[in-house]
Amino acid sequence: MVSVFDVAKYILQKKGKMSTWKLQKLCYYSQAWHMAWTEQRLIEERFEAWANGPVCPELFRVHRGKFMITAQELPRGSADKINQDEIESIDIVLNSYGDREPYDLRELTHSEAPWKNARAGILEGAPSQNEITVDSMAAYYGSL
Repeated sequence: MVSVFDVAKYILQKKGKMSTWKLQKLCYYSQAWHMAWTEQRLIEERFEAWANGPVCPELFRVHRGKFMITAQELPRGSADKINQDEIESIDIVLNSYGDREPYDLRELTHSEAPWKNARAGILEGAPSQNEITVDSMAAYYGSL
């Protein structure tokens, strides 16, 4: 299993500079789809159901205050730690979601059960630290 920083570094190296909002969603989808396809976690860190979609708090703490980020600006992580099977999952996610706008990815995650279920009972726009579990990701994306 690799860290969110390894995956984020790989995504930034492949796609170039992007918004931190989009990076968070691409890391989330990499975790979700890898779970669906392999029944194994890709990323060791957890994702939470924040108001603007799934967020990995550890990654957020590193890019906090930045709107855009490059691979060089991410102080942690190494794409070299990712094995070929994991790269295949991430590449499929990047081919499917990588050209979408950050707002589109936000709306997409808001329409899907893992984020919605983790936000159950929380007012729109309210903060939340509820985890989007890997089991909920595997069940939902594995059923598609």
